[in-house]
Amino acid sequence: MLKEIIDLFLLSISPLGEAKIAIPIFLSKGNLSVHTILVVGLIGNLLVYPLFYKLIEISNQSLLNNKTYKKYATLLSLRARKKTKDVVKKYGLWGLMIFVMIPIPFTGAYIGTIAAYIFKTDYKKTLYAISVGLVISCTVIAYLGKAISEFLIETALI
Repeated sequence: MLKEIIDLFLLSISPLGEAKIAIPIFLSKGNLSVHTILVVGLIGNLLVYPLFYKLIEISNQSLLNNKTYKKYATLLSLRARKKTKDVVKKYGLWGLMIFVMIPIPFTGAYIGTIAAYIFKTDYKKTLYAISVGLVISCTVIAYLGKAISEFLIETALI
């Protein structure tokens, strides 16, 4: 059980999964309660913004003169700007919260953090906006996923 909790946490904090992928995966395994999956997945995902934001700051200070780093950082920034520009420019932090809240992959905390850095939003207000978006998104995914899996099990048994 501890190994699964650690795996869930690590997948939730990773850019490959975030909680939007980790929660359904661990719900399908059925070894942990929906509440445990929600809390652990959410904690991992909530740590993305402060840790990744600091990593971006440190990396840009140290490595921006490196051509390879600059090339990939620019590509990633352009991708994040393209995905978030309209919603952030039009709605500000509310838009960023809604973007992060959308319960589909690649609209999560990592892209939201890059957007916040690019658009130079207030750190604390952005932390709050991204956190609220993640809480809503993870809650919807966890409980909707649980309801769907219970429905499918009941339907299959009848």
